[in-house]
Amino acid sequence: MRGHPAYYAVRGNTDAVAAFRDQVTRMWLKALRRRSQRNRLNWTRMHRLAIRWLPPARVLHPFPAQRFAVRTQGRSPGR
Repeated sequence: MRGHPAYYAVRGNTDAVAAFRDQVTRMWLKALRRRSQRNRLNWTRMHRLAIRWLPPARVLHPFPAQRFAVRTQGRSPGR
């Protein structure tokens, strides 16, 4: 779950990152319910697990133009 936000968490894309986190939570709940012989995991408990173990959806990078400008100023490192 760390790699997706590390790549896609730019400004303006937080809704998509939050939707991805919600889908991961739903799949995790489904897998845990399937493994249990008694279906005791409800959404309240799952929400607490998601808050504890999944990173929140937040902006990790500035605008892409600013990020790429920093890397390509001056001579390229490949020369």
